[in-house]
Amino acid sequence: MALRTITAKAAAELDKELMSTGAFSIDQLMELAGLAVAQTVYKVHPPQSNKPRVLIACGPGNNGGDGLVCARHLHHFHYRPSIFYPKQPKNPLYQHLLQQCRDLGIPEVTDFNQALLQTDHIVDAIFGFSFQAPIRDPFPSVLEALAATTVPVTSVDAPSGWDITNGPPDEGPVKGWHPDYLVSLTAPKPLVKFFKGKRHFVGGRFVSPGVAERWGVDVPKYEGVDQVVEVPVESMGGERVGEGEKGKM
Repeated sequence: MALRTITAKAAAELDKELMSTGAFSIDQLMELAGLAVAQTVYKVHPPQSNKPRVLIACGPGNNGGDGLVCARHLHHFHYRPSIFYPKQPKNPLYQHLLQQCRDLGIPEVTDFNQALLQTDHIVDAIFGFSFQAPIRDPFPSVLEALAATTVPVTSVDAPSGWDITNGPPDEGPVKGWHPDYLVSLTAPKPLVKFFKGKRHFVGGRFVSPGVAERWGVDVPKYEGVDQVVEVPVESMGGERVGEGEKGKM
C-alpha cells in the first residue's frame, strides 16, 4: 500500500492540532522526533560497525532541535556524535537542548568541511518541511559540501534545500543531490516521490488514530519499541492531503 503524503501547510496545521487538542507540548514532539532520527541512524549505521562518529548538522529551526535531541540519544546509544550548529537561536527550548548535549561532553564543531573529514555518518537536520528558498548564509556552502561528500547522509523529514512539493532543485548547491537515507516525521511529504536514496523510514508513532483519520494520514505498523518503521522507497506517491484540508481525499 502506498502511504499518503501530507503537504507542508497541512503538516504545520497537524502539528498545531497535536499541541492543542492532542495535548502534546512542542518539546515532547521534538523529543519523539529526535529519538526517531537516532533510531534510524541505529538501523542504517549500527554502532557495531566500528565507525561510531556521527556529525549532526543543525539548522536554526525545529529541524535543528530534532538534531540536538538525536545527538543526545546517539551519545547514549554509544556513538560519538558531534554538532555543527552555526545559527543558534536564543529561544530557551533550543538553548536547553544544546545545554543537555554540552553536559554530556558532545563536541561542537565550527568548520563543516573539516568535520566532514572526521566523521563516519552525517545527520542532515538543517531544513525541514517549512523550508523556503533562498538559502541564506552560512548554509549555501554547507549544503554544497554536504552534496559533494561521500560520507553517508541521513536527512530529517526533507533533504535540506529540496522543495517540499517538487523535490530536488534544478539549480543551486544541492542540484542532483539525494541523501542515502530519509526519515519522514509524522507522515511523508510530497517530495518523497522524487527520493532515490537507499532506504526510507517513517517516524510518527505518536499520531493517534483519531488524528490519523481526520488528516488522512497512514500510520504504519511499528514493531516492538521502535519509533520508526521502514517503508519501501518505491511505495510512495499515494493520495495527498491538501493545503490544510483534513480527511481523506
